[in-house]
Amino acid sequence: MGGDPGIGKSTLLLQASHSLSKTMGTVLYISGEESVPQTRLRAQRLGTLGEQLYVVCETNLETVLKYIEQLQPKAVVIDSIQTVYRNDLPSAPGSVSQVRECAAELMLLAKGKGICIFLVGHVTKDGSIAGPRVLEHMVDTVLYFEGDQHHFYRVLRAVKNRFGSTNEIGIFEMQEKGLIEVENPSQIFLAERPLSVPGSVVVSCLEGTRPLLVELQALVSPTSFPVPQRRSMGVDYNRVVLILAVLEKRLGLHLQNQDVFVNAVGGVKVIEPAADLGIALAIFSSYHDRVLDPRVAVTGEVGLAGEIRAVNQIEGRLGEVANMGFERFLLPMSNLRQKNLVSEIKMIGVSSLQQVFSEVLEK
Repeated sequence: MGGDPGIGKSTLLLQASHSLSKTMGTVLYISGEESVPQTRLRAQRLGTLGEQLYVVCETNLETVLKYIEQLQPKAVVIDSIQTVYRNDLPSAPGSVSQVRECAAELMLLAKGKGICIFLVGHVTKDGSIAGPRVLEHMVDTVLYFEGDQHHFYRVLRAVKNRFGSTNEIGIFEMQEKGLIEVENPSQIFLAERPLSVPGSVVVSCLEGTRPLLVELQALVSPTSFPVPQRRSMGVDYNRVVLILAVLEKRLGLHLQNQDVFVNAVGGVKVIEPAADLGIALAIFSSYHDRVLDPRVAVTGEVGLAGEIRAVNQIEGRLGEVANMGFERFLLPMSNLRQKNLVSEIKMIGVSSLQQVFSEVLEK
């Protein structure tokens, strides 16, 4: 499992270790970055002290293997693999050879004795797990713990899983007592949504297989500089630029002298093309200073010709929209034709940007 420093990797694994120790038996937590008193202080704060959870501060692999042989635990946490080293290798801990050889030996131990071993990995500046790429090929599951340190919410995402699907995610909220599961993230993301402000639209998107409703906001304002600014937070910058070009070409919006800022509220990252229609609507609404109907949620991919293309898992998106109390759902016409969708809310199929805006602008 990898993630940015301070994101909550150790907190999550300490809580998971406590739960596993209550259901499976002995769990060994190897801390290479914190002392035992530091780890105990965190465990007391989180309420994760237990008789079957053993914590040791050690970085020498031979000593770690002796502890495992002595305790015979059901699960082991190595926090982190970059701090563990072998005496017979001349390189420093965290080097390519040390990480590869230590991980290989732990993998053989895990599969030979049937022990579940969690490896915590450092990440690079771009967010990928540091060290040799072979590390991700060796292990059975690769998890990324993502989130913004300035927000309370964290997403645990699987990018590799030899035992199941990688489409499932976990969403957590960081609280004083640790990480708490968020059962209804859509409600939290929409809690502070303004209802009568131009540039705000609710998009039905997917995080893994879980449908989420996310508020997208856009601000379009004139600029006095020769080159206007284009900024995006939580959405793909390249998609924003593409949609701006489509709006200029197909709908005649003059955006060459306008600064454009697009934001996914709540620190969530929306990377799928189904958010295209929401981005276009938010920009259009802010440009014309017209309020979008707050009772409408949207989804759809925007093509270069201004067409609205189909998205996947439309039934799950529709169900989430209905559960959150929206009255209308704007979706691609091809999705509406292909699926026998049944819902108490009104579904509006659209095939091009030209026919979208009359449906969602407040009268």
